[in-house]
Amino acid sequence: MKAFRSLAIAAVALTTLLAGCERPPVDMVQRGFRGTGMAQVYNPRTVDAQLALHQAPEAIPPAAPGGPAGSTIYQNVQVLGDLSVAEFTRTMVAMTAWVAPNEGCAYCHAGANFASDEKYAKVVARRMLQMTKHLNTDWKDHVAETGVTCYTCHRGQPVPAKIWFKDPGPKTAAGPAGTRAGQNAPADSVALSSLPFDPFTPFLKEESSIRVAGTTALPEGNRQSIKQTEWTYGLMMHFSDSLGVNCTYCHNSRAFSDWNQSPPQRATAWYGIRMVRDLNNAYLEPLGPTYPKERLGMTGDAPKANCSTCHQGAYKPLYGAAMAKDYPALHGAAPAKVAEKK
Repeated sequence: MKAFRSLAIAAVALTTLLAGCERPPVDMVQRGFRGTGMAQVYNPRTVDAQLALHQAPEAIPPAAPGGPAGSTIYQNVQVLGDLSVAEFTRTMVAMTAWVAPNEGCAYCHAGANFASDEKYAKVVARRMLQMTKHLNTDWKDHVAETGVTCYTCHRGQPVPAKIWFKDPGPKTAAGPAGTRAGQNAPADSVALSSLPFDPFTPFLKEESSIRVAGTTALPEGNRQSIKQTEWTYGLMMHFSDSLGVNCTYCHNSRAFSDWNQSPPQRATAWYGIRMVRDLNNAYLEPLGPTYPKERLGMTGDAPKANCSTCHQGAYKPLYGAAMAKDYPALHGAAPAKVAEKK
């Protein structure tokens, strides 16, 4: 009887221990070289739960060719004026569905005067159109021919679910004993780890070095501190969380730093870092004066993008759906200068 009781207690303890584990089955996808453990494990139930978020809407049927340009019919068209009236209207309908399906045209336009720039959302949307054209034309090293549309980030919401502001950090006591060095304040930005909570400002806005290993011997070689390295690891945690992958999606597990042994995704990520940095500095941060105060961060900065803004947990945004090909207005160089609301 005593032995049975002990066995029952052990069984309960084991069940409790394993309660946090994922039950099988799981799917494994080889992402790199055989024999190096470069595989991604997916839980089918988790993937199924995310399918709705990553479904791209059907494209609106193409507009009939020909017809007058939109700028000859509508006033104050500064970006899409070269489109025909039919294609211009089609693009506006698509943008409304992508960004403000509940609010409709009134989210950006003021009453019956569609030409007015009274609403800040219209000024921002104009700049976002320029940014999208820039992305699809000049950053093919990252977005390839798949491209992006407004829906890639917005997913039917006026404000994308995944944006970031400069984080002032938690208040700490004065003196060395109260200095956290940006750490031990678990944040979603670093997957709730104890790594520095703001991996975005130094790498996705500023141009801090992401390297953690030197290429020559000390003292002239590696000058990265442990703190700098931990900041880099915080960025890597953001990558993994944003794309729903592990480290071996971009790195060879036997030689993390060696580019020659890394999968192609690492180069794509390299361009992605620089692309996001470009967008934040050239398009998003400068919109700060345009936004009302309630749309700004705690330090007064404008909303910015990171990897999660587009990916939202998928290794490719919308699982690689090529929406942009159906909307030629979102490709090509934008006008050199567009008036902005000051």
